[in-house]
Amino acid sequence: MSTHNVWTHKGTFLLAAVGSAVGLGNLWRFPYLAGENGGGAFLLIYALTIFAVGIPILIAETMLGRNSRRSPIMGMRFLTRTHKTSRAWESIGWLGAVSAFIILSFYSVIAGWAIHYTGRMLTGSLQGADADTVAAGFDALLASPALLTLYHTLFIGASALVVGLGIHRGIENSLRILMPALFVILMVVLAYAAMIGDLGGAADFLFTFNVADLSLEGWLAAMGQSFFTLSLGMGAIMAYGAYMSGEASLTRTAFTIAIVDTAVALIAGLAIFALVFGAGLDPAEGPGLMFVTLPLAFAEMPGGALVGAIFFILVLGAALSSAISLIEPVAAYLVERFDLSRPQAVSVMVIASWALGLLTVFSFNRWAQDSIFHALFGRSAFGLLELLTNIFMPLGGLLISLFAGWALTHGEVMKEMRTGEAWFQVWRLLVRFVAPAAVAFVFLRTIPQVQGYWIPTIGAVVIVGAFAAGRSFLAERHAS
Repeated sequence: MSTHNVWTHKGTFLLAAVGSAVGLGNLWRFPYLAGENGGGAFLLIYALTIFAVGIPILIAETMLGRNSRRSPIMGMRFLTRTHKTSRAWESIGWLGAVSAFIILSFYSVIAGWAIHYTGRMLTGSLQGADADTVAAGFDALLASPALLTLYHTLFIGASALVVGLGIHRGIENSLRILMPALFVILMVVLAYAAMIGDLGGAADFLFTFNVADLSLEGWLAAMGQSFFTLSLGMGAIMAYGAYMSGEASLTRTAFTIAIVDTAVALIAGLAIFALVFGAGLDPAEGPGLMFVTLPLAFAEMPGGALVGAIFFILVLGAALSSAISLIEPVAAYLVERFDLSRPQAVSVMVIASWALGLLTVFSFNRWAQDSIFHALFGRSAFGLLELLTNIFMPLGGLLISLFAGWALTHGEVMKEMRTGEAWFQVWRLLVRFVAPAAVAFVFLRTIPQVQGYWIPTIGAVVIVGAFAAGRSFLAERHAS
């Protein structure tokens, strides 16, 4: 990889990785999962898993990207050759790229909802609306394939424009403006929530740690959220790591990313729950928390229309920073493998992902029930796509931790991490044993969700794959 494909400043990787991590997962998924699972207990498990599992894998994935200086697919191909390991490890790159491709397809549709609500807030059409009116408006949005497709197209087109301009002109320049603006907007929304809402109630809800009240499903949801929020296993961190300066500290950067990402989720949670409690609404609304409960809270508060518009602009910006990271792994591969120009590669990736996104669009209306997907998989097309990523991402993260923990030599890791022996030993223990066990636990949670004969099929694939990887590893160790 040539030198022009390196971030112009060593801190830009931090900005890019935070941009990738901070998205709908922080502003939409974290608050509603915390609301459904008791607040503080969920947060405690989430934070512990971030630091015991998320950070070690984040360091490992960044290390693989910087070590190879290639896209995830080509990078893993390079690393398997240089380390004389089985080519089966190349599946790490493919799992990441496929996950990014699928996630972008439905992420763009959901992010498009924020375009709709930004418009409704700016026009004041929700001001003074009651609960039934707000809920009916959301249902009407989901029932309209034309509107969903329009917003999906606008959002994914904007994301493509940024990435198509290149690493420096597109991604770097946009993140330098976007990320500071997002943090300013988030603090404005928090200040408004503190003045108008019930910040004390929100703080009690989020910081009362009663673990006994957390169900097993709540534990699993917290562990899963802590893994997914850092964008692990989807190729983005590996792709961005390939452009990372060799002088930047992997450990310091990883801890900073995790801390900032968690802080954003907490601030968003405080602001959202303060508004929800202030309006006397239910925090356990679930996925509708942002698009039903929160608009209702804004509708009932003074100045709510303006602040609501600012909030949904924040959601759009955060979603955009994550979406551009989802395009990069596949686009970079197409450039390297087929010698396409960056605009050509981005166009191929985005058009294909846009087309796949139409399955999600129709999942909310025409194919909401009794579709071929319900018949074969017992769920909508959107549910199937989400399930696939819930399998591919943990599996990719599991393989990343195993490859980095076992295939990379002590010297390589120490050269990349530039750290003391004590932290190296802690990291290696976590990445070899603790992180794989935790990720496998989250991964196995998804298996019972698959209906009928798909359970033994996926189970067999996982078992055979694990056996093959273990056999290959043992053979390599014996030969050495």
